[in-house]
Amino acid sequence: MTYEYAGLRLDRPRIMGIINVTPDSFSAGGETATTETAVARGRAMAAAGAEILDVGGESTRPGADPVSLDEELARVVPVVEQLAGEGLWVSIDTRHAAVMRAATAAGAGIINDVSALAYDPDALATAADSGAAVVLMHMRGTPETMQKEPHYDDVLGEVIGELAARVEACVDAGIARARIAVDPGIGFAKTVAHNLELLNGLARFAELDLPVVLGVSRKSFIGRVSADEPADARVAGTIAANLAGVARGAHILRVHDVAETRQALALWQAIESA
Repeated sequence: MTYEYAGLRLDRPRIMGIINVTPDSFSAGGETATTETAVARGRAMAAAGAEILDVGGESTRPGADPVSLDEELARVVPVVEQLAGEGLWVSIDTRHAAVMRAATAAGAGIINDVSALAYDPDALATAADSGAAVVLMHMRGTPETMQKEPHYDDVLGEVIGELAARVEACVDAGIARARIAVDPGIGFAKTVAHNLELLNGLARFAELDLPVVLGVSRKSFIGRVSADEPADARVAGTIAANLAGVARGAHILRVHDVAETRQALALWQAIESA
């Protein structure tokens, strides 16, 4: 099935470029920590083939400490405003309703929440009122606690079921299904084995009948499966995982390395259509 989501026809895999306006991101921390560098990165990603730019001001890596609301707002709103003002399609990566409200007012068309709009009690109503599309990501706990012995009896079934419950909560809050995408939350409250099982079984997410966003870029499980490489040396593994995800139905790939992903997708599509 071909979905229409956030102004994009998902008749082929789309690329979401990651712009972390933070000094402590797990990958390339600090490289886009100012408005100027973040905006420049966004422009370069768009030129390289990203159709969505995902701007975040709070690191959600395992064990990350939260930042103040004022600091998060100061980091992301000017970046969103500038990129959206240039006609680029911007997503705001946040758990906080106040940031959602300010970022969508500044031009963000998508709210990407690692807690699936469950962390902030005002998030559902804020997202509904904004008119923005939403990405509901699966996570248990918080970034501070999520990797403390995560356990599932059936990781695929439980993740799909918990996301289905969040979709229902969104619909009940007034967010139309056409505005919703889901993300299995690779690396969030998951072991390496959980991540691999989710990727292998990603086709089952079609049960939700919604677009699937996949975020594996440079994550630690890639290094652990390979040779414990640091984050910036996991590009090849990221591409391998993303192509496996696309083959199983992923619609949007959230990545740091846009040009490399665009090239890999071009080859994958050419082979598939030959």
